[in-house]
Amino acid sequence: MKLVFFVGTAGTGKSYVSQMLSQEFSWAYLDMDTIGTPFVNKMLTMNGLDPDDRDSKFYKEHLRDLPYRATMDVALDNLLAHQNVALIGPFTRELANPEWIEKELKAKGLSFEEVDVKVIIVEVNNPNVEKERIQERGFERDQWKLNHWQEYKSEKKEYHVTWNIPETSVLRFDNSDEMTEEKRQTLIDFIKE
Repeated sequence: MKLVFFVGTAGTGKSYVSQMLSQEFSWAYLDMDTIGTPFVNKMLTMNGLDPDDRDSKFYKEHLRDLPYRATMDVALDNLLAHQNVALIGPFTRELANPEWIEKELKAKGLSFEEVDVKVIIVEVNNPNVEKERIQERGFERDQWKLNHWQEYKSEKKEYHVTWNIPETSVLRFDNSDEMTEEKRQTLIDFIKE
């Protein structure tokens, strides 16, 4: 079974790349934002906060981990049902914890022998392209990023996979330009290997 993480910052095109590959692969498609946004927004509203603020101290301390937990639980249930999984989200803290993925699998009686874990780090090397994509998608939760662009970019997240998986199971994918057939095939071959 395959568990493929599509990670990266906002505007890099994680969803676009993973959706495009869904034409090739049969997998449970689990976008962390889709799974987590409704209940996170509700909890923020119930606490008198902006439902789209993902940069507040309250969100980071009390709510940040909930969508990740829910998404991972659904992913693990799908793996137990022998279904491949595509997971879409930043996963910055999780990638930085060397033991995280192994513990997650082990908690459900799974291991690297049964589950082929791969990570595709979707990147954009042009911050203007990133900003344009964020503006085009028009999500309210992105407003803080756009209003504080220099501050947001100064906190640029670096993606380092610390998990005990082979280097060949991690791919940095530059999604700055159009998706060519050659690029698409590179992604397909990486996942199939």
